[in-house]
Amino acid sequence: MYSFMGGGLFCAFVANILLVVSTATDYWMQYRLSGSYAHQGLWRYCMANKCYMQTASIAYWNATRAFMILSSMACFGGIMAGILSFAQFSVFERFNRSFAAGVMFFISTFFVMVAMAIYTGVTLSFLGKRFGDWRFSWSYILGWVAMLMTFFAGIFYMCAHRMYESRRVVGPR
Repeated sequence: MYSFMGGGLFCAFVANILLVVSTATDYWMQYRLSGSYAHQGLWRYCMANKCYMQTASIAYWNATRAFMILSSMACFGGIMAGILSFAQFSVFERFNRSFAAGVMFFISTFFVMVAMAIYTGVTLSFLGKRFGDWRFSWSYILGWVAMLMTFFAGIFYMCAHRMYESRRVVGPR
């Protein structure tokens, strides 16, 4: 049980770092504009070695930002519940912290998946046609890797919960 929780906690720590880095950096998309390379993130865009804030309130950027932030917060809540699950002293008999951590990681997975789907869909249908020579960049890829890591953290914590429940029903050995 503790090995599953340890693996889940490792995946969650890595995922939370990846979520924050992915959300904060400016390399979601790279493209060629007027003969020079440019790149953009959720908060800024950079052209000719000069960066500018994304001042336009475009719905898909706001939605992607919001879901990435919600995902980071849910992942952080799952980490807190995961750390507390090592001390299995629950005031409530029916409340299991490893189960709560697993649910938080799955919620985080859902939020980052929605954020990445929104960004991918709009980029492919609108921005991809606007810029001829473009590609997704490393911040975007970190978002997808973070989604996988939060998913595996949730799987690990659900396995830990399952082991805890099976031991509780059978009794101590």
